[in-house]
Parts: sequence; structure tokens; C-alpha cells
Amino acid sequence: MRRVGWLALPLWLTYAFLYLPIVVLVVMSFNASKTPYAWKGFSLQWYRELMSDDLIRQGFINTLIVAVGATVLATALGTLLAIGINRYVHSALVEAYSLAPAIIPDLALAIGLLATFALVGVTLGLHTVLLAHVVFGMAFVAAVVLARLGHQDQSLEEASRDLGAGPISTFWRITVPGLMPAIVAGALLVFTLSLDEFVIAYFTDGPSTPTLPIVIYSMVRFGVTPEINALAALLLLVSFTVVISAQRITKLTDAL
Repeated sequence: MRRVGWLALPLWLTYAFLYLPIVVLVVMSFNASKTPYAWKGFSLQWYRELMSDDLIRQGFINTLIVAVGATVLATALGTLLAIGINRYVHSALVEAYSLAPAIIPDLALAIGLLATFALVGVTLGLHTVLLAHVVFGMAFVAAVVLARLGHQDQSLEEASRDLGAGPISTFWRITVPGLMPAIVAGALLVFTLSLDEFVIAYFTDGPSTPTLPIVIYSMVRFGVTPEINALAALLLLVSFTVVISAQRITKLTDAL
């Protein structure tokens, strides 16, 4: 460790580069000044104004609807997809195609989804954003659950069937509890990604139902304001809460 002690300097510089802007953003969200980068004292004014902004409130509601709906659907479909690939398909090509939405650039996926919706004549709105988020979300869930399936003891399921349990009973009593840490982690991952996803929502959303990232983009075009800093700080708080909750729930589920 003494030989590589000099590596601490670039390490801390990297941390500063990554996290210092976030710290500045959070601090300036409590700035009493209307100028976002001139400190004039501590104030909660921008958080109060944020709560009274109808456009932001509606954007948050739209985002929450999409995030919760995408989390439920993507978790269910992604889990079934992972089990199908692991137990019945055994094809590297099928697995690669199934997980492709997680690695395809957002812009390419967004344009493809927009073209698909236009081809089948679907009107854009929250429902199309929800479907789009399910497409890429289920790939993330499938990847996480597949990793868990690789370490799961299938002899428990065989013992369950030998003792007279049917396939459905074995699935709910043995398979799902064994996969629960991965399912919870995948669900929280999808929720976090859907909450602040912009590119796909921008291409697949309708003009009358903007999600919160689109609302933020429309506000940033006219300059960064303390209100935007406050909104970004709240989104950071939500993201950190979800990540910490995922770790706690995963550890608790593993212990049980």
C-alpha cells in the first residue's frame, strides 16, 4: 500500500471532479439570491416556489406514473424473461437480443420506438413513454435476475416437485423467494432509471403530457435558476434514497 500511496492524489482529484459540481448544486439550491452563483444567504425560498409550480408538479406526477408503471411491468416481464432464457432457451444469441435494449444507445432506441409507434398509428402520450420504459427496463431486470439464477440451487425446485408440489406452487414458494434480492434490485434500478430518463421520453412523449426531465429541459433552455438547482437536489435525494433502500432490502432478503 505504501508503494501505491501516490495514487491517492489522482483518486481524490477524480472524486472532486465527479462530486464537487453536485455539492455546489445542492448548496446553491439554498441560496437566497436570484442569481444562481452569487451567494447571498441561506433560504428555502426556491423549494417553496418549486412546490407551488403547477408545471413542475404535473411533470412530477407524470414521471411518477410512468416510473411506477414501468417498474411493475418491467420487473414482471424481465423476471419471466430471465427464467425462460436460463431454463428453456440456452441460446447466447437469444440472450444477447433480449438484453440489447440495455446496451443500445438511448438515441437509437428512442428513434426506433418512435418509428414503431408511427408505423402502427399509436398516438404519443404517457402510455407510449410507459411502453418505451418497459422495453429498456425489462432488459436491466433480466440481466440482474440472470446473474442471480446462475448461483441458485435448482435442487430445491426438484425437491419441491418430488414432494408433490405443482409447477405454479414451486414457482411462487421456491423460485420467486430465491430470486427476490435480484427482483428487488432490478425493480429499484428500473425505477431510478425511469425517474430521470430524458432522451427516450423526449422522442416518445406527447406535447400535453411532459415528464419531469422534459420540463427541466424546457426550463434550462432559458438559463439555470435556483429553482432548477432545488429541483435537481430533490431528484438527487430521491435517487440516493432508492439506492440505499435497494441495498438494505437486498441484505434483509438475503438474511431471510
